[in-house]
Amino acid sequence: MILIGGLTGFWIFALMTLHSANLGETNPLNEPDVPFPPGFPTAENIAAICHHGNGRPRYPDSFFPGSGVSHWKRRGNAINKLESWYSLCCSGAVVHQSSQILCCSQQAWKQALSEFCVAEYSTMTRAYECCRKKGDERWSCFDSELPNPNYDPTPGYTAPQLPLELGFSFNADAC
Repeated sequence: MILIGGLTGFWIFALMTLHSANLGETNPLNEPDVPFPPGFPTAENIAAICHHGNGRPRYPDSFFPGSGVSHWKRRGNAINKLESWYSLCCSGAVVHQSSQILCCSQQAWKQALSEFCVAEYSTMTRAYECCRKKGDERWSCFDSELPNPNYDPTPGYTAPQLPLELGFSFNADAC
């Protein structure tokens, strides 16, 4: 008799869950949409990186719900940091020759994602898949299955002003 009651309870719960689910929505868990990871800067996408920076999303704290999305916040923070550092590279603030813009952007990309991985390992959750890799294998992982490899702007979007992210130092000798 207990078995029948348990199965009935299970089916009632399952039906209630299905009834309340919005099956037509692409994000049924209401997780924030943070396209990640960003693509590696190349000769093919550097113009878009520099010229469409204000047309790509930023993720202020107000973008995220109050709890349960810390892994998405870490991704958003990495993108915010990277976009801030790209603006430094593209503006000439840290680069002295236009030929160094790409090198600067590549250094910013690696540093932002390295810091993202440090943040990933500072939690009690499982780290992002690419963070578990080392060296060139890590960078190849981050540069695969990209949501926006060409750094296209989001139509109709203008990025909010966020504070400049500190901590990036361009090394011209590494170019």
